[in-house]
Amino acid sequence: MSKEVIGYFFSPADCKLRHGDGRLIGLSKQHSVNKPVVICHNGLHASIRPIDALKYAPGPVLWKVKLSGELVEEDDKIAAEHREYLGGGKDISEQLGKFGRDQALKLIDKWDCPSVVKEWLETGNVDLKSAAWSAAESAAWSAAWSAARSAAESAARFAAWSAAESAARSAAESAAEFAARSAAWSAAESAARSAARSAARSAQNKELQVIFDNICNK
Repeated sequence: MSKEVIGYFFSPADCKLRHGDGRLIGLSKQHSVNKPVVICHNGLHASIRPIDALKYAPGPVLWKVKLSGELVEEDDKIAAEHREYLGGGKDISEQLGKFGRDQALKLIDKWDCPSVVKEWLETGNVDLKSAAWSAAESAAWSAAWSAARSAAESAARFAAWSAAESAARSAAESAAEFAARSAAWSAAESAARSAARSAARSAQNKELQVIFDNICNK
């Protein structure tokens, strides 16, 4: 189909297209590819929902984009013939790190959290990161942390571009999954897990929408 869609896209820090393309990304620029558009193979991609854009982030630079021409859609991303860069162009590592820590703090009372982990989540003090992660690792045998850790591994996409920030950014998805797993321990296991995960992700997406729009509209 052919229409225009506004979405979000992350680029590497060098602001260049990947996969051997090398074209430079910049505000008001437009890139195009030859048809036919084939999602994940030939197209310029973006996601409508911020939380989906994070899943495919190869780097920390956020862009608000307009997709146009021939479009091919999947549940969480769109491939397009043309992509124009409307706003953003900023490294949002710091904002994502805080977002992740805030999500984890919402569930701080759900497990026996070591004090250094709590302090790191509250302050973002880089000097505490290593100790906090080690302390959290040592608590892995507790049922609550095991659930959160399992989710955090799948949430590494929040930090695909920065190993140093992986714990903070993983926390966002970890929080959602932990809430879901906690609910799943109730009688209605499957339904509760699905509902809790959906609710958590919806709430997170709304928060990210505000963060992304504030950055892209400056």
